[in-house]
Amino acid sequence: MTSHQRLAVSEVGDVTVVRFVDRRILDAANIEELGGELFGLVEDQNRQKLLINFTDVEFLSSAALNKLIILDKKVKTNGGKLVLAELLPEINQVFTITRLDQLFKIEPTEKSALDAF
Repeated sequence: MTSHQRLAVSEVGDVTVVRFVDRRILDAANIEELGGELFGLVEDQNRQKLLINFTDVEFLSSAALNKLIILDKKVKTNGGKLVLAELLPEINQVFTITRLDQLFKIEPTEKSALDAF
């Protein structure tokens, strides 16, 4: 199994559940590493069902949002599905303001996100 520095990765059935290690996703170097780990799940490990759980994520920079947009394209290109869950109200508001709530499937709980697959 691949080692992850910025992600906690687990499996629930055939769904890969990803949680962020960092509460504040700001630092450019960390975001690059995070992007590489996320993209590796799709490109190297061929994970097709990804659930990203944002529990405890307090801040997400625009660079991190960009990585999520790229990840969404990679997942869809590979015939997979990406669902986001457990966004704090402040993070959810960022997705709404940027209209990314129309791009991403966002569920209030991890359970509802798992059911969305």
